[in-house]
Amino acid sequence: MELASPKAEVTVTPSDHVFSGETVTLRCAIEDSGVDWTYSWYKNGSVLPISIERVYEFISDESAAGKYSCRGQKTRDSGISEISDFVTLTVSDLPRASVTADPDRVVFTGETISLKCAIESHYRDWRFHWSKYSSAFTADEENTSAETLTIKSVSESDQDKYWCWGERESRPKTSQKSKAVSVKVEDRAQAVLKISQNWLAEGDSLTLVCAVRSSSRGWTFSWFRDDHELLSDSSRGAEGSYTLSPTAVKHSGVYACRAERGAYYTEYSYTQLLWVTPKQPGASPTISPSRSQHFLSDSLFLSCEDQRGSGWRLRRYGERLEVCSSSHWGTETGSTCKISSLKTSDTGVYWCQSESGEKSQPVNITVHDVDVILASSVYPLNEGDPLNLQCLQRNANSSNLSAVFYKDRSLIHNQTTNDKMTIPSVSKSHEGFYYCKFPERQQSPKSWVSVTESETEYQISVLKMISSVFAAIPYLLLSIILGVKCHRANGKTSISH
Repeated sequence: MELASPKAEVTVTPSDHVFSGETVTLRCAIEDSGVDWTYSWYKNGSVLPISIERVYEFISDESAAGKYSCRGQKTRDSGISEISDFVTLTVSDLPRASVTADPDRVVFTGETISLKCAIESHYRDWRFHWSKYSSAFTADEENTSAETLTIKSVSESDQDKYWCWGERESRPKTSQKSKAVSVKVEDRAQAVLKISQNWLAEGDSLTLVCAVRSSSRGWTFSWFRDDHELLSDSSRGAEGSYTLSPTAVKHSGVYACRAERGAYYTEYSYTQLLWVTPKQPGASPTISPSRSQHFLSDSLFLSCEDQRGSGWRLRRYGERLEVCSSSHWGTETGSTCKISSLKTSDTGVYWCQSESGEKSQPVNITVHDVDVILASSVYPLNEGDPLNLQCLQRNANSSNLSAVFYKDRSLIHNQTTNDKMTIPSVSKSHEGFYYCKFPERQQSPKSWVSVTESETEYQISVLKMISSVFAAIPYLLLSIILGVKCHRANGKTSISH
C-alpha cells in the first residue's frame, strides 16, 4: 500500500498584512523530517522561478500582494508533496506624514515660524524626525524630535525645504516621509495701502484696503490718518479693509496702515492722500503767482490769511505730510509761507489747517524742470466762469510767439498772435486735461481743469414753475371763496322773491 504524500504548509512573517518597505519572510514546512526537499513557490497559481529554498524573503511593495503557496520535491526520487493551501498577502502603504507651516510658508526676518508634522492614521505613539535640504538636524538640537518644530527669530539661513517622518516601536515602525515644504524668508514686511480713488464728493463711500506683500496670512491691521490711529481691525488674513460710508469732510487727510502678527509689526505703508470735497466748497490757500504749474527755482507765496478764525497753518502732502517752516521747505511768517526757490519735490497738494484740525479746500501745485508751462486756474471753476489759459516759456526771447492749445490730446485753439486763450463761459464739458505748445519747442505738462456743475436750466425752470404755483395759490383760494359767497347771495335773492 502506497503512503499518501505529505502536505506542505506556508507561514508568513511578520503577518499576512504588511506595509510597503517591510521585509516579508515566507516559510514552507513539510512534515517528513527524514527527507531532503527542494521547494517550489507559487503566486496566484503561477510558479515563481526565483527560489528553491524553504525560506522565501523579499521587500514588500504594492506588486507583492497576492496568494502564495508552495510544494516540495524529494531530492532522491521523484516524490512530491501536496501543494499547500495559499496564504493571502495584503500590502498597504505606510502612513504618510505631512507638514503645515504657521505662518504659511513666508516669514519675515525676526519672526517665529512653527512647522507641524501630522501622520494621518489611527496609529499612535509616534516619535517625529525633522530634516532640511541644506543640512541635517543634530540629535541634540531643540524640538527636532517633537511634533512641532519651532524656529524663533528666523534669518535668511533658515530659508530652506523642510520635511518630517515618524517612527514607533510597534508596526508600522515608520511612516512615509512628508513632501518637502519650502520656507521663504524675506526682509522686514511692508504693508501696502490701496485706495481706489483719492478725491471724493461728500456723501460717497470708499473702502481702503491694506495688504502685506507675499500674501501671507494671519495679519491684524491698524489704520492711521494724519499720524493718528483710527482703529484696529480684528479681522485676520492677507488683507484688511476699512470703509468710510458716508464720507465727510473730516475724513480728508493723509492715510497709512500697518499690520501685526503676534509680536511682529510690519513697516508702515506709504502714505496716501484722501480728500473729501464738501457740497459747499470753502476757501482755499491764496497762491501767488496764481497758477498750478511753476518753473524750477521760481519763488512761490501761499497764504492762509483768508481763513476764518486764527491759528491756521499751511500744510502739504507730496513725498510726505509736512508743515511749512524755515527748517524744512518754506519760511513761515504768520499764516503765510514763502518758498524762495522751488524744487520738483515741492510738487504736491497744499491746504490750510486750523489748530482744531479743520481743513480748507486743497490746491494742486506742480514744479517742472522744463522750458514751457501752462498757466491755468489753480482753483475749480463754476459753470459760467471764464477759463483763461496762457502758455509761458522760461527765459523767453520774444513775447510775440504764437501758442497752440490742446484739451485731452485734441487741438482746441491755434493762436496766431500771442500766447493766451480764453473760453468765456465754461460748462462741465470743458473739464479735462489742458496743455500748450510753442512752435519748435516741447509741449507743456498737462493740468487738470475742474468745473463745478451748477443747476441746469431745466432745474431752474421747474423751480420757477413750482414757485409760481405756490405764489398763485392764495389768489386762487380768494377767487374760490368770493365765488362761493356770490353764489350763496344769488340763491337767497331768488328765494325772497
